[in-house]
Amino acid sequence: MTKQSGDPAGMKQRAATYAAELVEDGMVVGLGSGTTATLLVQALAVRAREGLRFEGVATSEATASLAASLRMPIFSLDDRPHLDLAIDGADEVDPALNLIKGLGGALLREKLVASSAARFVIVVDDRKLVDRLGDHSPVPVEVVRFGWTRARDALDALGGRVERRMAGEIPFLTDGENFILDCWFDPNADVAALGLPIKAITGVVDHGLFIAMTEQVVVGHPDRVDVLRR
Repeated sequence: MTKQSGDPAGMKQRAATYAAELVEDGMVVGLGSGTTATLLVQALAVRAREGLRFEGVATSEATASLAASLRMPIFSLDDRPHLDLAIDGADEVDPALNLIKGLGGALLREKLVASSAARFVIVVDDRKLVDRLGDHSPVPVEVVRFGWTRARDALDALGGRVERRMAGEIPFLTDGENFILDCWFDPNADVAALGLPIKAITGVVDHGLFIAMTEQVVVGHPDRVDVLRR
C-alpha cells in the first residue's frame, strides 16, 4: 500500500469531506468516534445547514455531544436499530480491509453500530494502511472490571503482551464503564484469526478486530482521495 508524506490533518479532512458526500437525504447514519470521525461530523453539519436531512446514531458519548452541539438529530441505537450507512475511522487497515479499531476506547459501540448498518465505510489517512494487522497498533479488548485479571491471563496465553489502559494514574474506563486491555501480538501472528478465541474468553465484552465488515475504505492522501473496495 503506497503512502506519501504529508499533513495528516489535511489528509483526514480530505477523506472526511469525501465520505460526508456519501450521506443521502433521509438516511439514518452511524457516526463514528475519533479525530477523523470528528471531521466527518463537522462536514455533515455543514451539509445539514445546506438542507441535507438525516438522522444520526452516535458511537460514543463524545460524538453524541459534538453532534448535539452542532444541532444534528441524534438517536439511540434502540430507537434507530436499522441504519442505512455507518461511517467511522480505524487505527489499522490491512489489504483485505480488515481493521483494528478501538484505540479511542469506543470499540463496543462502534461494532454494534457497524453491525446494524447496511453499509459500513471507513475513513482514514494513508498512514493507517498496513501490510498486516498489528503492525503498529495493539488489539484493544474491552473486559468487565470484575475479575479482569482472568481475562488478562487468558489473553497472555494466546500470545499477547497485555497492558491495562490507563488514564493518567487511574484505569481508563469505556462509556460502558469497562476496562480496556491493549494486546500486542507477535508481528508474525495471524492477528485477524484471533477474533473468535478472544471473544470466547469469559469476561471479554468485545475486541477491536473488525473482520470482513467493511464495504469500502476512503483514504486521504496529500493530493487525492482513494476508495478501496472489498
